[in-house]
Amino acid sequence: MSFCYPSSPRKLAMTVAFFASGAALFAVGMHLSYLNVAPQQARTKARNDFVKERLRQKQGK
Repeated sequence: MSFCYPSSPRKLAMTVAFFASGAALFAVGMHLSYLNVAPQQARTKARNDFVKERLRQKQGK
């Protein structure tokens, strides 16, 4: 893609700054998501175990 007008150094600096800000926000989101994976998996496993046990009790096993 070619530009229709020449870009100024200020516009280039703003583009780089916006890109870096977006990349930083993305990285922070990934980090927070990674931190919360283990507790979410533990809650899911506990819920599944509870449901399985409850079904066993209802079936009389």
